[in-house]
Amino acid sequence: MQGDQHRQHISGQFNAELDAMKNHLLEMGGLVEQQLGRAMSSLLARDSGEAQEVVRADQQINEMELQIDEECSRILARRQPAASDLRLVLAVAKSTTDLERIGDEATRIARQATKLSELPPSSGTTPEFRLISGHVGNMLRQALDSFARLDVARAIEVVLDADAVNAEHDAAMDSLLRLMKNDAGSIDGVVHEMWALRGLERVGAHATNIAEQVIYLVRGRDVRHMKPGELQSLLKVDKR
Repeated sequence: MQGDQHRQHISGQFNAELDAMKNHLLEMGGLVEQQLGRAMSSLLARDSGEAQEVVRADQQINEMELQIDEECSRILARRQPAASDLRLVLAVAKSTTDLERIGDEATRIARQATKLSELPPSSGTTPEFRLISGHVGNMLRQALDSFARLDVARAIEVVLDADAVNAEHDAAMDSLLRLMKNDAGSIDGVVHEMWALRGLERVGAHATNIAEQVIYLVRGRDVRHMKPGELQSLLKVDKR
């Protein structure tokens, strides 16, 4: 099921409020996606200047969260939405929280980049970081796109991708542990990289949460505890 499934209302103002709320979520998502990309760029390049720009921009994300929360609360209080409209408001509210937390993770990664810029360069972990950062960045992009299009099939694919990110996280963590074991001088840097790696794993989890909200919004199904096989079955039904 794709497309905007929400009914049009006699009140054009209500339609406008719902559209604005959703559009503001997607605008916030675009900024968060940009922040994540810049944080990873600063980490890989150990660029403290770019890292500080990421940290400073975090306040804008926080302000957008407050704005969207206020919109959701106002709609709930004044419009008392039901059925799919209520699911939309709840999905936007919950996804806004996940986006704000991704912004927090981007800020934490940027702070690790600043600390790493003060240490001697290490070797051997860049490929793993590029792999997982590209993966979670794509998950976030696809989750936001599935929300914009109300595309359940794409949302399910994001949820199914979570296990691969977890495996990449574990493999990268193993690489960092080996590096620390073989080179005692790398310990300080490895600790900062571990914190950054943990942040990337959390970004993947929050992107998954957003995709799950899309599925709930469109299909009314809570898939948070579904097994992969059940999700695959749901995906096949949606692609018919």
